Amino acid sequence: MNLKFWGLVGVMVVVVLGAACVDMPGEGAPQVVVYTSVDQVYAAPVLAAFEEQSGIDVLPVYDVEATKTTGLVQRLIAEKEYPQADVFWNGEVMQTVLLKEDGVLAPYSSPAAADIPAGFVDADGYFTGTCGRARVILVNTDRLAPKEYPTSVMDLVNPDYEADDIGLAVPVFGTTSTHAAALYAALGEEDARAYYEEVADRHVRIVDGNSVVRDLVAAGDLAWGMTDTDDASRAVEDGLPVAIIVPDQEEGGLGTLVIPTTVALVAGGPNPSEGQVLYDYLVSAQTEQMLADIGWCQIGARSGTVFPEGEGFSGVRCMNVTADAIYGNLSTSRADCTALFIR
Repeated sequence: MNLKFWGLVGVMVVVVLGAACVDMPGEGAPQVVVYTSVDQVYAAPVLAAFEEQSGIDVLPVYDVEATKTTGLVQRLIAEKEYPQADVFWNGEVMQTVLLKEDGVLAPYSSPAAADIPAGFVDADGYFTGTCGRARVILVNTDRLAPKEYPTSVMDLVNPDYEADDIGLAVPVFGTTSTHAAALYAALGEEDARAYYEEVADRHVRIVDGNSVVRDLVAAGDLAWGMTDTDDASRAVEDGLPVAIIVPDQEEGGLGTLVIPTTVALVAGGPNPSEGQVLYDYLVSAQTEQMLADIGWCQIGARSGTVFPEGEGFSGVRCMNVTADAIYGNLSTSRADCTALFIR
């Protein structure tokens, strides 16, 4: 797969590992439990629409920004022998691959995914990728003139920029961790490790999440930082003094990482039939268009997905790395970045 295209009745879900749940099912109603790292502001309206359309009550469990995805993944692994979730709806792909390798997921071929390109679908059927986001640079236009804008992820170590003016989410969690693994795959372990060592040695501002980078850049506390297209586009939509730069787009350049949203069934989940119904809904063209409309994703899996004016990204030069290559570097990159950035 290539990233270029790309029983809880009557009780509350226990809050562990920084996760929280919302809403309770109606008594006697069919239900489905979904663990999701898709930001609640985007996931909640999709799940509400599913409830209304299907008549199935949804018990969602969301993860917190600082440990995005990782907390839920560890919870799913811990619950492997006695699964509590039916569906894992993930804002990225690497942790979904990890769960597949660990035997947490069940294969399922959704009829709603028939029009999704093969590059977005796991070859063994354990998950489906849908519309996604890309890693971008967000610049404060009051702090930098266009001629001063960074153009590459390598500008994190460019001495022309003061390190305290640059922001990066902790490269151990979520899409920032996936990006680190992709750089290990693209640059080679030795060069990528040296790059992150230099980022750490320069004391680039390391913060709790991509949305924090966005907020600090928008407020002018940072001149620029790395984030995802959903956070960056929201800042533009809000009329804040920012500009979005897709990095490394020159001919022969490194390209940027595109991250699909993934949907998977949890093996042995308590509500398997309802889990399949929710899976079908989440990978459908209807839901992809809804996610595009509300701003979660900016790059479609389907060519027919339409984005609000100014919010879609077409013709993006993607990193020439496969999901398997990224996953193969994930443990090494995470171990290195944990040692460098987690105190």
